[in-house]
Amino acid sequence: MWPCVSSVIEQDLMSNDRSYPTRPIIGVGVVVLRGEEVLLIKRGKPPRIGQWSLPGGMQELGETAAEAAHREVLEETGIRIKLGQVLDIIDIIRPDDDGRIETHYTLIDYAAEYASGIPSAGDDALHAEFIALNEIKKLGMWDETVRVIELANELAAKKSKK
Repeated sequence: MWPCVSSVIEQDLMSNDRSYPTRPIIGVGVVVLRGEEVLLIKRGKPPRIGQWSLPGGMQELGETAAEAAHREVLEETGIRIKLGQVLDIIDIIRPDDDGRIETHYTLIDYAAEYASGIPSAGDDALHAEFIALNEIKKLGMWDETVRVIELANELAAKKSKK
């Protein structure tokens, strides 16, 4: 690799700034189902601070997306999971008023089954708990979050009929 390209990549990897990134920021979200309940957190950091959301966060250098999913759920909730399939990949690209890309996230949402543990907020979460699936539309969550939870529930229902 050319020295100038190598130094640019190194500087980029060392930066944690999420505004005006030089490449997409990869995040994971995990729909953890336990019967007719889903594991949710109240966010402790922006975006959507104080709102209900899925456990998840940014993929770290050197870890796979699946490893990030396991780590984030455990860090934020104390719950161990059996990771399932990718539910969806959501790109959030927001330009500023001048047309420059201000934020660019690629979110990988996974399905998962509860394995063990008692929900306990940690890391970026203010609160963690299992909430009845029939209550999720009342929580004021982002529409995409509700959609992937419903998708995971549909897939789990199909799987249980087999």
